[in-house]
Amino acid sequence: MSDTAAPPQEVQEYYRDKAASAAAGQACCAPDLDDTFGAANYTGIGPGEAPDAALLASLGCGNPTAVAELREGETVLDLGSGAGLDLILSARRVGPDGQVYGLDFLEEMLAVARRNITDAEIDNIVLLKGVIEAIPLPADTLDVIISNCVINLSADKPAVFREMCRTLVPGGRIGVTDVVAEDRLTSADRAARGSLAECVAGALSVTEYREQLTAAGLRDVEITFIQEATDGLHSAIIRARKPARPATADDSPVV
Repeated sequence: MSDTAAPPQEVQEYYRDKAASAAAGQACCAPDLDDTFGAANYTGIGPGEAPDAALLASLGCGNPTAVAELREGETVLDLGSGAGLDLILSARRVGPDGQVYGLDFLEEMLAVARRNITDAEIDNIVLLKGVIEAIPLPADTLDVIISNCVINLSADKPAVFREMCRTLVPGGRIGVTDVVAEDRLTSADRAARGSLAECVAGALSVTEYREQLTAAGLRDVEITFIQEATDGLHSAIIRARKPARPATADDSPVV
């Protein structure tokens, strides 16, 4: 991973600290964020579906494995896979004939994920070290891309969306959760409400998210708020699809 591709230093330090907490078996989210971020979004998980350590280490703002409606035999990528909770849940849903990749920039977090995957006794997960702006997989590889409150951390979101479109098979889909701003908030408004590392300052507005996904070549964009994170910013479900045929100038996105 090159220095120019690395996440901002603030993000690296924040998530390195969270990885240390996860390695120590501690919950990663601060108490005042528990209602929006972390394990609170996984209340439907049954006994034995994922190790407790993976659940405690969740940092996301939703449950993308439920959003993406994963099916048996699919190939899935989790962008910013963290401590591995969504990887483990995805691997169980796609079954032994499916394949799940987890991409994370931080070796410390990958080490936590390896431990949790081993504890879960799952063997159809491959961990990759890298950045979400340059996914280390060939084009037309993935049926589904998921992500849990990670895309907003990127300093080059158009590159992330282009890479998502490149690596999806024709007809492939994304089902992610992220923090999204109401259109009324300016960039300064978002920065005043929280830091980049806490998934606030870097959030796109609804219109920005829709336009950037569409510009990358994705279609059928849906953005749905699920709960308020702070004034004017919401955890949201984002769905989109890569066209089954090459897009043309006559295509009109469905939003």
